Amino acid sequence: MVKVAPSILSADFCQLGEDIHAVSSADWLHVDVMDGMFVPNISIGVPVVQSIRKHTDMFLDTHLMVEKPGRYVGAFAKAGADLLTVHLEADMPPAIHAALDEMDGLGVKKGIALRPITAAEAVIPYLEKGLDLILVMTVEPGFGGQAFMADQLPKLAAIRGYIEKYCPSCHLEVDGGINAQTARQCVEAGADVLVAGSAVYGAEDIPGAIAALRGA
Repeated sequence: MVKVAPSILSADFCQLGEDIHAVSSADWLHVDVMDGMFVPNISIGVPVVQSIRKHTDMFLDTHLMVEKPGRYVGAFAKAGADLLTVHLEADMPPAIHAALDEMDGLGVKKGIALRPITAAEAVIPYLEKGLDLILVMTVEPGFGGQAFMADQLPKLAAIRGYIEKYCPSCHLEVDGGINAQTARQCVEAGADVLVAGSAVYGAEDIPGAIAALRGA
């Protein structure tokens, strides 16, 4: 079954509690952490994740768009993240492997993320670690509301093939420009978790928008 993970990047941070409650029919809650270095925007950090954890029991899918993410794995795990995703481009491979190992030790689920420029085969050395999730960005990370990059669909399909071969329990998540139309394309290419920001928070009927994405 396809999971839907609304991105709070599109929420109103002045009423974040209410906006999280508004998407309670979704499967996961996607939390975008940006440091202004790996991406040109700055979003939220550990204290906000701590606050979110106190007010919802939703699965916190925490996407670290930060340089050298291993520095923050412990803090975000302690804050209540259920899954941490680190970008392959954010550090050298030994440090990414070490960050994933630390997640194992902390009992948090682990994932890796790829920018559009990164090739599908880059995931192969990490799949043997028993990944819980691979995230394919279908926009350049850093800002919400961007147009979907359809040229990433073959990458999704290729990674789905690697997952089936090396780690069948791993989820394949897609983030960027996801709406009712692009969601179907991504699911057909192999995605089983859909991150959506404006398509959910910009909808008049938020539960209806979530249901439509889940049915993609």
